[in-house]
Parts: sequence; structure tokens; C-alpha cells
Amino acid sequence: MAEQTLSNDGVIDGTRPLRSVLRLLRRRPGRMTVALLAFSLKEIPLWFLPVITAAIIDIVADRGEVREVLGWLGIAAALLLQNYPNHILYTRCFMTVVRDTGAGLRNALAARLQSLSIGYHTRMSSSIVQTKVVRDVENVELMLQQVAHPLLSATMVLIGAVSMTAVAVPQFLPVYAFAVPIAIGLRAGLRRRSRARNEAFRREMEGLASRVGEMASLIPVTRAHGLEQTAVTRVASGADGVRRAGLHLDMLNGHVASLSWVTMQLLGVGCLVLAAVFSLTGLLPISPGQVVLLSTYFALLTQGMTQLLMLIPVGARGLESVRSIAEVLQEPDLEQNEGRRQVETVTGDIRLEDASYRYSGADSDALHRIDLDIPAGTTTAFVGSSGSGKSTMLNLVLGFLRPTSGRILLDGADMQQLDLRTVRRFVSVVPQESVLFEGTIRDNVAYGMAQATDERVEQALRDANAWEFVQEQPQGWDTVVGERGARLSGGQRQRLAIARALVRDPRVLLLDEATSALDPESEGLVKEALARLMRGRTTLVVAHRLSTIRQADRIVVLEEGRIVEQGGHDELLAAGGRYAQLHLTQAGQG
Repeated sequence: MAEQTLSNDGVIDGTRPLRSVLRLLRRRPGRMTVALLAFSLKEIPLWFLPVITAAIIDIVADRGEVREVLGWLGIAAALLLQNYPNHILYTRCFMTVVRDTGAGLRNALAARLQSLSIGYHTRMSSSIVQTKVVRDVENVELMLQQVAHPLLSATMVLIGAVSMTAVAVPQFLPVYAFAVPIAIGLRAGLRRRSRARNEAFRREMEGLASRVGEMASLIPVTRAHGLEQTAVTRVASGADGVRRAGLHLDMLNGHVASLSWVTMQLLGVGCLVLAAVFSLTGLLPISPGQVVLLSTYFALLTQGMTQLLMLIPVGARGLESVRSIAEVLQEPDLEQNEGRRQVETVTGDIRLEDASYRYSGADSDALHRIDLDIPAGTTTAFVGSSGSGKSTMLNLVLGFLRPTSGRILLDGADMQQLDLRTVRRFVSVVPQESVLFEGTIRDNVAYGMAQATDERVEQALRDANAWEFVQEQPQGWDTVVGERGARLSGGQRQRLAIARALVRDPRVLLLDEATSALDPESEGLVKEALARLMRGRTTLVVAHRLSTIRQADRIVVLEEGRIVEQGGHDELLAAGGRYAQLHLTQAGQG
């Protein structure tokens, strides 16, 4: 559960992405400490070998003893050999932190997405959400992998070079001071432009992901109307935006790479020449070995800084991805359940008291001052023209939307005061288009019900009129249904959705156009299954086909968000009002 706190304990802050990354790494202090110690040890040869090289050159220049050279060889061999075990230890510890961080971010995103309101999910493209969970977290992992090693290495070399130079030739230390401010100046000058272009590239990528997702979902419609070229053109437009934003980013990265390399190479050559001049003129007592020592250290420093400067694009992309992840983790539009009363049992008595709901930005209420009693165990159907507020009514009862005024009572308790997650354990929904995932038939029916026995699942399938076709599948209920149930017909998918509801034995049942997309034969089987499912449960039904709701205890007619009629089927027909008009229209079409 620790990952879920990433969104609410201040670890991730979109305005301070670098600080957020450091906080993520500090969440595993033990492994990070071991990783840093192992890295410090394994990097000793990098900054100490120039000392050995300088010593051997001076021994040769002074015609010294061979045993002195062999002594330095032993030291070099020991330092080099320890690199292997320490590098493995560093890799295991640091990469464990990186992979744990990636998994933690993905888990935190998944948890946050489940907590965000339905309004957020209707505004946000599922393809963009997928990009944040997959691509943006991957960018953060890549940044940690690719930046950490050069950064730590440059730091170790800087510490080692300054320390050894302070011992050998302290008068040369001011020369090193030139490299650091130049590198910092280059980074500061490019950071703002790099951030802007990375953000533009990310936005274009999210737009393209959204268009590709739309294209994939609309392929049947596109093919049916011969609109293939229109779909391709829409994606091509998004791809061109990515191309242009990517090229601008690539050009900036090219400037970074070239400026960094040229500047640091000039500094390296300057250091070598300066050390040689000091030695030749006697301005400083520098031996030939020390000339090599100083120039090697400066070369290592400039090489490390060049590497870091060239990693600005990777770092900028990773930090932009942290901002992208923070957009979800810091999104305030939550379904608030924390601290509210948990529900242990539900009878199913529902009452709407002067309840209204208005969508953000709308000029009028989608539902206006609704007063309605729905006794436990009864069936209430909602009918009306498109846009009359039927689906909004179901979303209010389900708690996906909270009334902007008035209140909704469940078993006498205001739903605003209840933890809706616990309420929904007693609720099942059968939508117009049943949603199945890539898995077996049994997994789909028993989704989230690990305790469901085989007998219970089988009975649910029988009651849903699904057992026969399930038995005909190649592996029975172990048959994989394909993505979104693609290997099953619409009627088969809908009967599995009913079986999924039955296995939960809900007290409240919501049916949203559950038979509208089916052929007559499938509709008959589904209606029979629904009759079993509805028995003894509080049921709310939205239906366009009035023939499917004749047996409802009450029919509520909505128009423009208001209740204009309510009563039984025969009663409403006799009244000759709006329901009678709708019935006459459908009978004429039939």
C-alpha cells in the first residue's frame, strides 16, 4: 500500500520534478546507501590511476627501480579487480531501487485512477492515461538509469581530482574552477528551452495517442462508411505534429551536444598546454608525471561534464514525464470516500429528495428537483427521449455523480455520508455494451470474487442462460474470450455480464439499455435471464424499447430532466400522456 501514498504525501510535485525524483530515491534509504558506497569504491581506479601513471612516468624519468614500478602495478591491479564485485553490488541495489520506483509509480497511478471521479475519466482519453502509466514511467526509469551513473562518476572524479591535485600541485586548483561554472552556465542557458520543447513534444505525443485510440475503436464505423482515408488523415495530422515537435527537440539536443563537446575539449587542451608552460618556464615546480596527472584529471573532468551536458535531453524528458505523472497524482477531482461511514448491509430502499444535477459548464440542470421513492425489492424503469436524464439518474444512484442540490438516501442514510466503495459491494450493473477483459470466461464471471466456488459460478451461468454456449466452447469456461470479448457474440457477452451480476447476489441492480443492441433470439434469452436476476432485488432500468419494461412496478417518464409522469404500464397508457405517445410511436415503427 506504500505506493498509493505517492499521490497524497507530497512525494510527487509537478512544479518541482527534480525534487520529486530525489524524494522517490530517498524512499529506499538502505539500498541507496549501499549503492552509493559500492559506487564510490568501484570508481576509485578512475581517479586514482592518473596518480599511478604520473608516479611511473616520474620513476622512468628519474631512472628509478623496477620494483617501484611493480609496486604501483600491484596497487593498480587490486583497485581494478575490486571494481567487478562492487559494480555488481551497485547495479543490484540501484537498479532494484529504479525498478521498485517504476512499479511504485505505476501502482500509484492505478490507485489514483480508481479514486478519481467518473467526470475525470469522461474528460480524459484512455489512450492518454495509458501513455502516462506506460511511457512516462518508462521515461523516468530511463532517466534514472542513464543519468545516475555519469553524474555519480563525475562527482567522484571531481572529488578525487581536487583532492589529489591539492596534495600534488595545490597552485593549479584555480584552473579547475573554470570548468564547473562554464558547464553550469551551459545547462542553465538551455534548461528553459529544453523544458518547453519537451513539454510540447509530450503534448503532441498524447494527442497522437488519443487519435490512435479513437481510430482503433472506430474501425467498424470507419469501414462501414468508407472513411478509411479520413481516419488515416486524422492520425497523419497528429503524427506530423509529433514529427515537427520532435525535430525541434532534436535540433536543440544537437546544439547541446555540440556546444558541450567543443567547450569541454577546448578546456582540456588549454589545461594541458598551461601545465606544460608552467613546467617548462618553471613558474610552478611541476614534473613531467604531474603534467600528465593534471591534464588527465582535467580531461576526466571535462569528459564527465560533457557526458552530463549531453544527458540534458534525457533528464529533461524524464522530468517532463514526472510532471505528466503528477497531473494524475495531483488531480483534485476525486470521488471522496475517506472517513465516511462504511456500509455492512444494504436493503435497497432508495429515495431522491429534491435532487438536481448540473454538468460543469452547462446552462441548465440535467436533472431538476427530482422527488422519487424506490422501495426495496421493486423494479423502476426510466423512459424518455434522448437527453432526458435517464443515464444521469443511474449515475446519481450509483454515486458516480453527486447531486449539486438535494440528496439521495439509501436505506434512510444520505449517500453523501457513506463510503460508496462499500455500498457498491451490494450493487451490480449490466450496461448496454458488456465489458469483458482478456481472460477466461470463468475469470470474467467471477471478476473480483476470489471466494466464488465453481458451483456458484456454474449456477450463475445457468441462471443467465449462458451455460449451454459456455459448454460448447473449446475449453469450456476456461476458454479465453479475447480482448473486450471479441470472440463472443453480443448476446453471449451480455449473458456473461448477467452471470457476473448474479454471482455477486446484489441487493441493487442497475440495467442500462441491457437488451437494446441484441437480435430478437438473443434478446429473448437475455430477457429471461434478466427476469431471474431482477427477482427480489431493487432494480432500476433504463430502456428505449418500452416492450422490455411492461412488468416494471413503476415507470418514470423523464423529459428535460424532470419527471413528467409515473405509474404502471396500463395506467400510463390509459392516461394518454407522454408515455402513451412514446408507446404509439414505437408500435407504429414495429
